[in-house]
Amino acid sequence: MIGRQVIILNRPLSMEELLQFMDTHWDKEQYNSYVYDKPTAMSIDKYIVLPATDRYLTIVYPVKAGGLFHKNNTVVLTTVDSPAGAAEGLLRNIPSRRILYGAAKMGSLMSAEQERKGPAEETLQAYTAYMRSLLEQAGLTK
Repeated sequence: MIGRQVIILNRPLSMEELLQFMDTHWDKEQYNSYVYDKPTAMSIDKYIVLPATDRYLTIVYPVKAGGLFHKNNTVVLTTVDSPAGAAEGLLRNIPSRRILYGAAKMGSLMSAEQERKGPAEETLQAYTAYMRSLLEQAGLTK
């Protein structure tokens, strides 16, 4: 389970350039439509958001090279909680002394983890392979 994919580019892309690139090249029928928005109300920034599962989304954003942590220009795809998944996560963290409630929370946590490692990860891998092929065809990868 990775949950995050990085595609190295040969030049920096701004978010506007990446959105324009996706508007031109992204097959919305085969690989779903996307929006440019905050994935949840608590998110700090806007990203390109693609559906993954009920609990998870895939976000896409460019990163410019520079500084200690970013040696290359990249496009990052990563799995994040959907609004429903974020709400469920908050509810799971509310302490309770009831045994049955705790067991139900644990069952929900296990199925959420299985969903993240299974279908959400498979979706992330498919989006990444497709995005990589589009960027390679456009001559934007290293």
